[in-house]
Amino acid sequence: MNIQGSLVKRWGVVLLTGLSFCGLDTVAGEWPEFRGPGGDGRVEGSARLPLRWSETTNVVWKTEIPHVGWSTPVTMGDRIWLSSATKDGHDYYAYCVAADTGKILFEKHLFHCDTPESLGNSVNCYAAPSATLEPGRVYIHFGSYGTACLDSASGKVLWKRDDLPCRHYRGPGSSAILHDELLILTFDGVDQQYVTALDKRSGKTVWRTDRDVEWKDLDDNGQPKRDGDFRKAFATPIVIKANGKEQLICPASSSVFAYDPQTGKEIWKVVHGSHTASVSPVFSEGLVVAATGNRPAELLGIRPDGKGDVSDSHVVWRFEGKDVPTTPSPLAIDDLLFVLSNRGTVTCLETKTGKTVWRERVGGNYLASPIYDGERIYFFSANGKSLVIRAGRTFEQLAENKLDSGFNASPAVLGNSLILRNKTHLYRISEQ
Repeated sequence: MNIQGSLVKRWGVVLLTGLSFCGLDTVAGEWPEFRGPGGDGRVEGSARLPLRWSETTNVVWKTEIPHVGWSTPVTMGDRIWLSSATKDGHDYYAYCVAADTGKILFEKHLFHCDTPESLGNSVNCYAAPSATLEPGRVYIHFGSYGTACLDSASGKVLWKRDDLPCRHYRGPGSSAILHDELLILTFDGVDQQYVTALDKRSGKTVWRTDRDVEWKDLDDNGQPKRDGDFRKAFATPIVIKANGKEQLICPASSSVFAYDPQTGKEIWKVVHGSHTASVSPVFSEGLVVAATGNRPAELLGIRPDGKGDVSDSHVVWRFEGKDVPTTPSPLAIDDLLFVLSNRGTVTCLETKTGKTVWRERVGGNYLASPIYDGERIYFFSANGKSLVIRAGRTFEQLAENKLDSGFNASPAVLGNSLILRNKTHLYRISEQ
């Protein structure tokens, strides 16, 4: 189904000048990568997102997207890009959608795999990593199943890589990010764990860094004695600037790492022993805030001014327990941190101390990461419910909305519109 609607006016050009994140230059209200232009879930500029919607209210258009994908849509100008894959993992696609009408402009078959590894559950899929956009180019990523660069105007494939190995075991999850002339990719699998940077123009490898982790249950050949989740991770990294120097903050199973984004050289790490880290970190109030994953689930506030193993010296605070998210990424707003657990509890923390300001049970199950438009925080549940609250030191719910299907993909923004991908369709939501 495709519902015609009016164009949303584009806002003027705003250059990202914040000191915390080294993001992409973009137009206000565009969403060039997972978690937006700053990698932090915050809408740049003065976009005013809709407060209320339903299947019959404030839907500019609704377009069915073939196959399966949990990747966040990425937006720039008058186009929206997203990825999808067949349910069995044999074939991998990129889709380009017209922002004004919702019409699919391009369907590009990019990769084929004869023997994809079984996912083992229904939580993930083969097209979970999000693409990233810059003027003229879009980079589509499927983990070890392939990475491609396309001309964003014509859809022409400029380069492809399918030789970056990793046994994801339950499917890929870490999204690609752009930084300067590099496309940075994260591979944390059962068999090997590494971070690599490609030349974004040619696709050639610039550097590769293997994770420096001491695994304890290895055989005589240095391989895991059994398959499992204990080496895997799905988190998308961020680039920050601390003490005048850039750092690539890249959570992994067992540790949080900081690398030099230009060379891949390790700067510091915090060893925690948990596994399956999936939450993207944030940087605020001089601290890196990173989730460890599972067993135990912790949120760590880390000073990024150390060298080497800083596990015992630079962890300023720990937030533990069932309210720690294992999938949705947090939002850092002013001096507060807003954390949504997978099981539907929102906690507001002081960023500097990790102390709880308030806690509210909102219900539902959540995989998608929230976004912030300068006043409101938007949460999207796996059953289709969306909750809007005011960002502040007290809990204030502003709206609750519902669509027919739930959200495994995180939301995107274009102008004053929400671009929402549920399990079957792509929506443009805007106040009429």
